[in-house]
Amino acid sequence: MAPRRLADAVSPYLRAHADNPVDWWPWGREAFAEARRRDVPVLVSIGYATCHWCHVMARETFSDPAVAAYLNARFVCVKVDREEHPEVDASFLAAASAFTRELGWPLTVFATPEGRTFFAGTYFPPQPVAGRPSFAQVLDAVQEAWRERRPQIERTGRAIVDALAERAREEAGALLDEQALTRAVAALAAQEDREHGGFGDAPKFPVATVLLFLLDRGEHGDAAAGGLAERALAALARSPLRDPVEGGFFRYAVRRDWSEPHYERMLYDNALLLRAYARAGMREVAEGVAGFLLGVLRLPHGAFASAQDSESEVDGRRVEGGYYALDREERARQGRPALDEKVLAGWNGLAIEALADAGALLERREWVDAAARAADAVLDRQVRGGRIVRVALGARVSDAPATLEDHGMLANGLLRLALVTGEVRYAAAAREIVDAVIAGDRIAPPGAGDPVLAEAGLAVPLDPSEGAYPSGLSSLASAAWSLYQLGAGLRFSDAAFATLRALSPLAVPRPISFGRALSVMSALEAGASQLVI
Repeated sequence: MAPRRLADAVSPYLRAHADNPVDWWPWGREAFAEARRRDVPVLVSIGYATCHWCHVMARETFSDPAVAAYLNARFVCVKVDREEHPEVDASFLAAASAFTRELGWPLTVFATPEGRTFFAGTYFPPQPVAGRPSFAQVLDAVQEAWRERRPQIERTGRAIVDALAERAREEAGALLDEQALTRAVAALAAQEDREHGGFGDAPKFPVATVLLFLLDRGEHGDAAAGGLAERALAALARSPLRDPVEGGFFRYAVRRDWSEPHYERMLYDNALLLRAYARAGMREVAEGVAGFLLGVLRLPHGAFASAQDSESEVDGRRVEGGYYALDREERARQGRPALDEKVLAGWNGLAIEALADAGALLERREWVDAAARAADAVLDRQVRGGRIVRVALGARVSDAPATLEDHGMLANGLLRLALVTGEVRYAAAAREIVDAVIAGDRIAPPGAGDPVLAEAGLAVPLDPSEGAYPSGLSSLASAAWSLYQLGAGLRFSDAAFATLRALSPLAVPRPISFGRALSVMSALEAGASQLVI
């Protein structure tokens, strides 16, 4: 029987794999030391608790005793929660891009005992399907290469490390002016799906940060930007991506018309969309999203769970999305999909900001009170003197290092809550958090990052782009600018401007990936206004 090294993990994703017959190790130096001792390759399997295809591979492959016996004899197997260790996920995604264009989760990486990737992919089925090899075939090929072509494997691993180390950073430019911001809006308009709403083709994501930027521009007098945001929000509201019963939005849709959602519901999407719908004045949709946050994702101590699963038991069968096909009365007879109850500091910051903002805009005092309760829970459990614990589960905390995202998102949430409630202590806590990552006039990651990646030379340059939620850099630039406006001093303004000048060459050519950065650039371009009473 395999040791149960994951049984006491903080991550629910890791604990869900604790009873696999695979001899899983958690992320850390010990696993790679064991691989060196045995002189075997390392399998790094990365996923998250609400990922449908992660569940599928767990059932089909990692629960199979024969596959587990093969893995245990020939590999050291490491299981990673990408939400707990985003730096590890980013590093191996960058390395995996040398082997596949289909990046996503589960991410399946084969590495040397030094941590250097020599092959990677995503989901591998138990049997070959449509040109995709089976997991057993992959394992046999990896083992054959390890035995017969070891020097080539070592060269491949070193070449990828060298390529990551040499990845050039973009040169800083000037802060965007009004014309550049207008060009960014025009570039987004060119990507609008006029038939189904939103942007681009399949798969389709809400890109809420982009919608918030367009709403910002609309408030600055750009009617085209405001109209673009409102059309996208209206299309999302009537699409299959929205759950009409419980009010939340699913993570993304497989098809261009928003059909075939991937049914996990993430805290970050729903927090950002709550802000967008409240600002657009779409009260009914905003109330539905807030109801989902408060009625489903809120935990007993007041902070918010990371996500709700895509799968659940419906009439005794575990299926993806089956619960969401039921009406309210039918759902009451079924068990709800499970929550990933780990509390992420940064994502909770997004929820705090959204509930405070929307509560003030729509005059829902109970939402503001919920934001304050969540802020108190996170500050009590996960913040000490400006130092943040990234992940908590109940009274337990993870040793995963906090990221720039955690600092920026939580600081923004606390600042918005301070402005809405008049509670200075929230602004003071936000200042401590931002202070911890400002060095001179630049924003720098807290601490030394993940130690295993650093020792192996695998740490990748900080990615300034934004996917489904704001980057750490744009979040911190926003928080620093708010602190400057509140009188915290010029060093915060300097940090905001320096950060955004570094992002500006990237943002206009790729506005779909820089929504929050563009919002902050728009605010800085407009300048601060003071009202003296």
